[in-house]
Amino acid sequence: MAKPHKSRKKQCKPVDVTAGLEAIHLNAAGIDVGSAEHYVAVPVGRDPQPIQTFGSFTADLHRLAQWLRACRIETVVMQATGVYWVALYEVLDSYGLQVQVVNARYTKTLPGRKTDVQECQWRRSCTPSAC
Repeated sequence: MAKPHKSRKKQCKPVDVTAGLEAIHLNAAGIDVGSAEHYVAVPVGRDPQPIQTFGSFTADLHRLAQWLRACRIETVVMQATGVYWVALYEVLDSYGLQVQVVNARYTKTLPGRKTDVQECQWRRSCTPSAC
């Protein structure tokens, strides 16, 4: 009798998706916008946890904006996904952050960014003209 096949989860090593990209905005954050939560990446060294997840309720958005200000962020790059980015845009703008919205259609099909964490890291190092 054959033994059942045990599936092993593939171990993923953290990958620096920004390697080789020139830093243009040193005080920039990247946000992968979702319907229930947003993944946010700030430059390494600005916080012990440079990648964090925030909910999509108004209180969460204010907490996100306050964290970005505490991390000395001036520019935010996020994708336009449905209508989920609108409330976030308004809150970030009210905190004086320069918000760049990129079209998800142009970034979703590019290879090498498969997770929300990798997306927000890459978006942080992306310039709107290149996205």
